[in-house]
Amino acid sequence: MMSDSKPLFSHNSHATQSCPKCDKPLIFRQGKAGPFLGCSGYPQCLFIQPLHPEHDFDLDKVIEGSECPECQSLLAVKHGRYGIFIGCSNYPTCHFTEQKEQKEESSTNIQCPKCHAGELIKKQNRFGKFFFACSTYPSCNYLLNSAPVAKTCEKCGWEVLIRKKLRGSQFLICPQKKCQHKHSSE
Repeated sequence: MMSDSKPLFSHNSHATQSCPKCDKPLIFRQGKAGPFLGCSGYPQCLFIQPLHPEHDFDLDKVIEGSECPECQSLLAVKHGRYGIFIGCSNYPTCHFTEQKEQKEESSTNIQCPKCHAGELIKKQNRFGKFFFACSTYPSCNYLLNSAPVAKTCEKCGWEVLIRKKLRGSQFLICPQKKCQHKHSSE
């Protein structure tokens, strides 16, 4: 048992650097973006220093034989907060980034049952999942998360059914929330 009332670890015992603004010691702190060094004089002094920089220029891989269309510098493979991308190696001066290929939308040749003006097309969201939406968006916001089938519901008369796999069997289900009638897939 410890007899003296001193804490086992001192809060500032590891502080070796001092704040460049107010000369108070810097201490380790934890924030929503991770650990950082912050001034012990907070809230009077707001100085912080991240422990891991957001962007490390040493991780960039230069693509030989490539050229930035804006400033004619070399392009590089870079690491950003949203993953890997291709951008100009002359970054602070030039902000060029190569755009991702647009995901191709494919038509299902099924007329939209809500507006009857457009047709349902297959699209991909930002997470890579597929969905089916009306081609007249934003005037019509009808969408389905499962593949549509051009058959009419026997119960409510809705013009489109969706194909679902339930307990190992294929079913056609009415997408209307009030109906949800199951049809056998044939």
